Amino acid sequence: MKNSIRKVLFLTIVFCIATVKLNAQTTGEGQITAKVVDAQSNETVPFATATILNRKTKAIIKGAQTDVNGNLLINGLPKGVFTFKISYVGYQTMVRDSVSISDAQKLINLGTIKMKPAKGTVLNEVAITAQKSAIQLGIDKKVFSVDQSLVSEGGSASDLLQNVPSVQTDIDGNVSLRGSTGVKVLIDGKPSLIAGGNVAQILQSIPASSIESVELITNPSAKYDAEGQSGIINIVLKKNKKLGFNGSAAFSAGNRDNYNASTNLSFQNKKINLYGNYGYRYGNRIGGGYSNITYLDSPFPTIFANQNTDSKSQDNGHNIKAGIDYSITDKSVISFSGGFNSRDNNRSEFLNIDKLDGVKNPLELSNRNNTNNGFGSSYDLNLDYSQKFKKPREELTFNLSFSEGTNDNDQIYSTNIYNIDGETASSLPSILRNNGSGFNRNYNVQTDYTLPIGKAGKIEAGYRSQIRLAENTAFSDQLNNLTGEYEINFALTNEFNSKDQVHALYFNYQNQVKNFGYQVGLRAEDATLDTRLGMYKLNQLEYIPGKVAYTRLYPSVYLTQKFKGEQQVQLSYSRRVNRPRGWDTNPFLDVSDPLNYRQGNPNLKPEDVHAFELSYSKFWPKVTFTSSAYMRQTNDVIQRIRTEPDENGITIVTPQNLTKQLASGLELIGRVDVAKAWNFTTNVNLYQSKINGVPAFGIVENSGFSWNANLTNNFSLPYNISLQIRGDYRAPEVMAQGKRNAMYGVDAGAKYDFKDKKSSLSLNIRDVFSTRRWSMTTNGTTSTIDFRRYMQGTMANLTYSYRFGNNDFKFKKTKKQDQQDSRPDEESF
Repeated sequence: MKNSIRKVLFLTIVFCIATVKLNAQTTGEGQITAKVVDAQSNETVPFATATILNRKTKAIIKGAQTDVNGNLLINGLPKGVFTFKISYVGYQTMVRDSVSISDAQKLINLGTIKMKPAKGTVLNEVAITAQKSAIQLGIDKKVFSVDQSLVSEGGSASDLLQNVPSVQTDIDGNVSLRGSTGVKVLIDGKPSLIAGGNVAQILQSIPASSIESVELITNPSAKYDAEGQSGIINIVLKKNKKLGFNGSAAFSAGNRDNYNASTNLSFQNKKINLYGNYGYRYGNRIGGGYSNITYLDSPFPTIFANQNTDSKSQDNGHNIKAGIDYSITDKSVISFSGGFNSRDNNRSEFLNIDKLDGVKNPLELSNRNNTNNGFGSSYDLNLDYSQKFKKPREELTFNLSFSEGTNDNDQIYSTNIYNIDGETASSLPSILRNNGSGFNRNYNVQTDYTLPIGKAGKIEAGYRSQIRLAENTAFSDQLNNLTGEYEINFALTNEFNSKDQVHALYFNYQNQVKNFGYQVGLRAEDATLDTRLGMYKLNQLEYIPGKVAYTRLYPSVYLTQKFKGEQQVQLSYSRRVNRPRGWDTNPFLDVSDPLNYRQGNPNLKPEDVHAFELSYSKFWPKVTFTSSAYMRQTNDVIQRIRTEPDENGITIVTPQNLTKQLASGLELIGRVDVAKAWNFTTNVNLYQSKINGVPAFGIVENSGFSWNANLTNNFSLPYNISLQIRGDYRAPEVMAQGKRNAMYGVDAGAKYDFKDKKSSLSLNIRDVFSTRRWSMTTNGTTSTIDFRRYMQGTMANLTYSYRFGNNDFKFKKTKKQDQQDSRPDEESF
């Protein structure tokens, strides 16, 4: 506990020192305002970075970002003559060489600044423009640019998400946000059908090099789908929008025969934007661990059951995305895009299982080989239409999307008992075969309309319908050692089909009065989940229908107050829902672990979530800082509950609705530019969780404090070398039936940019000290389980990247006199 406190204090001190140091600047009463728009489309440019420099010394005096509507306000400027610059990725940096603030003129209005596309080739843009801001803050979301993450190159989306503040992934690839599961994961704003929608397999199949940014929506407004207990994570794939023909390619090779390859191509002129990207991933992962069970007051001979596991997993996947945007007129754009994913996963496990009596004499010693061959594919098609109007910021959009996928798994479990009561056993192996197949189909129809009201207000309204169909079958047979024939195992053979429908209407109103902004919204959703379970009884297949239907209103409120010195405070509330998915409700019995079975629950009810958040953010020239105090009450909370062991020592884990969970916490996120060659981003999340007791499941009230933190350092070294070092720590955390133990790890990466500026070579090592181990202790009335697993260990990747492109649509303009000393990517206005 002392070490945990020291780590929290250390990170807090870092924040304080950076804040004090960078806030100790000369301030005054000067003010600069402006409106920033795209020169071609007149669309506002949110989160563009403005910098005020001393005209003589070029020292940075102050900085700020435009808001979601492209408005810029910089307060507290001293008297003097300054250089004003504003930049954003993909645009030329716009410069006003001389801005004078005096007693006679304290308020400077620069009017509308029209930002033009960056000049030259993509190569030149990469070489000479500033990097996109790592953190961008919107009224209801945070955007993290991850395409510069060195420690994730050569890895998967799952590896990359570990580098995003507030996000954690576990041994099975499940995602949590601020320490809570139930997060909604989207790909380009839509659910994915990869592996039947299994988030863990989706993240493993997408190369990190295909991802541009990650959006975190911790308290979504009524505009967004109400699903997701702790919020929404939207993974945005790369889609080049530069003029001309551009492209890039990357190749990675790592230890244990891990390989990645990706390429991105695009062509754009004034009418057409054609783009495509392809990613290939071949990955090998090794793992292992143990699961030791102690049976308390057991009437059966077995008191201890110790299980050691060694595993290997091989992933082979292709991911393709392509599309075209066509400008029918200056204000009308129609788009068509499609994606395809295919994957193979081969996994093998070797388990040693020792059943012992009270003095640890052997009762039964056995080993087991599990093999799983999984394969599947999915595709999606999207039609989008966008219509802008004469009135600025008025827009109507429409989306129609369809996706379909298959997922199949062949499993063989071979068990060999070689010792019974200390005597050699001669029984033949027990062989069980399972064949599972799944088919999924999704439909989505959505339309959104935005109407500006006055200078800062707007109305948003829309409709959305989602229909998801799933068909799953499982066939199991077992070898009869007497006849040598396989016989159907009716207990493990069944069918499960589901139809999930959500129809929604929403309305949002947003406005601003001076420095006070507000947004109120209401979403109405009608949801129905129809299921049909087919089970064998007396060797006859019988079907059992199920239905979960409900209609709910989901309000949201955001209140935002801006203060002097680039400060902002926001208070928000939203109601959410966490719907049980097919894998939660599917009652198929997973017997891959001979002592710990897993099973779904077709009677699950949706979780009802009420979320409150109070956030504070501040910008300095070299610091971006945001903090959030949050509280979330979840009714009918879903947690995986373990049953008491039967006479064979077997427990079954099943998701169940508990009564209520209350989670509250404080999150701190900051980016600090310490020096020209060093910046870091850090995140600390401290939270308290309380779970009410449920006597029916033998669960007593449980509560506890936990925290997690990460720190990412970026260094720019001589000779075109950049370095990135990242560390993370997760403190122990209480669960409904026990405790998850602490975990920590360090990642590092380095990149060399060749002198031609067309290519780069990078090396990264993930889990440098091989310390990431998932472990927990589960306490039941009659048993305790000590569990520990690791997957992957230390991984190294070497990546070569190459960029190319031509830009045939340059803006030709004679330089003004005050531009003679400006950089090639800058233009005066």
